Amino acid sequence: MRVQESTRCTSKREAQEYEEKRRKEVRHQILLGKKPKRKWAEAVLRWLDEMQHKRSLYDDVSHFKWLQAHLNPYTLDEITKDVIEKIARIKEAAGCKAATVNRMLCVIRALLNRAHKQWEWIDRVPAFPTRHVDNARIRWITRAEADRLLGELPGHLKAMAAFTLATGLRAGNVANLKWAEINFKLKHAVVHPDESKNKKPLGVPLNADAMAILKEQKGKHPTYVFTYRGKPVTQINTKAWRNAVRRAGIKNFRWHDLRHTWASWHVQSGTSLPELVELGGWATFEMVLRYAHLSSSHLTQAADRISSGANMVKSKSEGGKNES
Repeated sequence: MRVQESTRCTSKREAQEYEEKRRKEVRHQILLGKKPKRKWAEAVLRWLDEMQHKRSLYDDVSHFKWLQAHLNPYTLDEITKDVIEKIARIKEAAGCKAATVNRMLCVIRALLNRAHKQWEWIDRVPAFPTRHVDNARIRWITRAEADRLLGELPGHLKAMAAFTLATGLRAGNVANLKWAEINFKLKHAVVHPDESKNKKPLGVPLNADAMAILKEQKGKHPTYVFTYRGKPVTQINTKAWRNAVRRAGIKNFRWHDLRHTWASWHVQSGTSLPELVELGGWATFEMVLRYAHLSSSHLTQAADRISSGANMVKSKSEGGKNES
């Protein structure tokens, strides 16, 4: 009993000391124009509380967990460009690619910007660069490889991967797809502006493969199309996904490459680039030009404009015979 009372007294005393410290900080801020020093961990907690609506909040949590050991000892005003660069190099040394490091840096920058502009906890945000990433990367697989991959995936990921190959939807849009967004009669789905990457609504035509996958999912959840153990899927790039890719004998392949594969299959099957822009919901035509080299069918008519047909070949052949 005495131990419990002692613990309560200690906790009460610590709480009083903390409150007194906070009151002093506020007085200093008012009288001297100094902002109270806020810890990184304190900012993370507020961020998580205010960002419950954020679709990528699960990813933020993963970054924050990794950053704990590196940033928790710091107050926000102590986080300088050099501190952040040191952390980025540690991430790189752990084998993470530039794109992964950039995603972590973007989370740090977003939190610091919010602490500066909205919470007014710091006076400035340090400027720090991100890593160079080659955004022109195109990695796609053949239909035979796709079949092998689907055969290795667990049920829920298999359905989501197959749906991606049928529609080209991004990972977040597949994971968050709801029954209310699907019209079975019109064979059509919709991605609302607040859920699309370019903040514009996207109409998604559903082919026979997509329709068959949706029918298999009916009855599993009242709201969400794709679920795992009765709950919406919050993470796709899992150990199960990576192991399936390895077992299928496919190298250097990410989930987003399913979208590249879908686009590549379309171009190879004769879909025009303007059609692909609409199907995939890209913001600009330039973004699909990287797929143009996969097919030249759209240029066949242009190439024929200067063709003289078989007569030129025939005349050259006959000329050769005369010379001999």
